[in-house]
Amino acid sequence: MCESKSQYFYTIASYIVTMVTTIQVSEELVKELKNRKMYDKESYEDIIWDLLEDTMELSEETKRNLKIAEEQVKRGEVVSHEQLKKELGL
Repeated sequence: MCESKSQYFYTIASYIVTMVTTIQVSEELVKELKNRKMYDKESYEDIIWDLLEDTMELSEETKRNLKIAEEQVKRGEVVSHEQLKKELGL
């Protein structure tokens, strides 16, 4: 008999107003999600949103700000960590 990773499932429920959505995930994935918690009461939904955020398209405002920052770097309008520490007396 072959054991599958997904033999044991946990249920994650999300309550939005009166709508309930349930997904099943393997024990291995639950362990991984628990490891990613930054604090005990962080929800699985928050963890999943954080993971999804990494693959989402950047907003137009963020794209504009990145372009401005790139232009500043090209013009040499940057301060190194060492310079900043010196200016701040650290």
